[in-house]
Amino acid sequence: MRRRHVLPLLAAPLAAPLAAPALTGRASAQGSQGRPITFVVPYAAGGGTDIVARELAPILMEGLGQNVIVENRGGAAGHVGATSVARARPDGTTLLFAVSTNIVVNPHLQRNDRVNLSTALTPVTKASSYQYVLVIDPKVPAKNLQELIAAGKRPNAGFTFSSGGVGSNNHLAGILFAEAAGVEMEHISYRGTAPALQDVVGGRVTMNFSSPPPAVPLARDGRLRALAVTGDHRLPSLPDVPTLSEAGLPGIVILGWHGIFAPAGTPEAELSRLEAAANKAIRDPRFARSLERDGLEVAAEQPRGDFGRAIREEYEFWGRKVRELDLKAE
Repeated sequence: MRRRHVLPLLAAPLAAPLAAPALTGRASAQGSQGRPITFVVPYAAGGGTDIVARELAPILMEGLGQNVIVENRGGAAGHVGATSVARARPDGTTLLFAVSTNIVVNPHLQRNDRVNLSTALTPVTKASSYQYVLVIDPKVPAKNLQELIAAGKRPNAGFTFSSGGVGSNNHLAGILFAEAAGVEMEHISYRGTAPALQDVVGGRVTMNFSSPPPAVPLARDGRLRALAVTGDHRLPSLPDVPTLSEAGLPGIVILGWHGIFAPAGTPEAELSRLEAAANKAIRDPRFARSLERDGLEVAAEQPRGDFGRAIREEYEFWGRKVRELDLKAE
């Protein structure tokens, strides 16, 4: 049976406008208009989420007529930065550029945290969708996926895979791959995809399941070897790299997405203004070209309410999956 995992990987769909009551008074009347907007990326600079946010920010700035400043706040697989936005003043001046795991997986891992991101953040819009690239240290003696799997099944293979933290998208992708391939791998956690990839480049880690933006140029330069992509079609930016199915591991499709979120309690009028501007920027040909170059796709347009309802479903799904996998925050 074909298994399709929407990222955070195994997906179910994702939560409802995790919305909250509108504010009253001056903040409600003014919103964020005329003031700078801080676009928080909850990972270290140089990772896929950071790259896409920085490509979108200047186009969004044009449409809003406001400065949009990208700020990296990494840690705890994105939880540190996401929580900082959830605690920000709900006036539209602080937004989160997130991957789905920040919203629907991390709340189940951070069990002692008083901030539940599934309710403390309100979705604005989905920005992009993407698949992952399985990249390995070029010194690993495996030229294709089947050779990698065979090597990983040997006694004392000592395979490792890196990620941006427990519960991050590339952590979950690694778990799913290991399960499907029947290979044991040690997980090594970092504060973002960029440093996680660098240790693969440096030969200290065997592999990584990376979003395309940081992995594609490293693979083209020969600093990493790309063995497969996790979607149901090849990437135009890596046309010679097969899908997992083509490479001999059928039944697994792993997809992800980026979305924009605001603190719960942000006034409805401000959310609608931000949603309209963000959707216009996301569908700007310049952003579409940059995504294509990076190996991503523009997300299908989806009303904010539908996006929120999907998040709710995915949040419930991952609550069950986290318990099943016995995942725990570090």
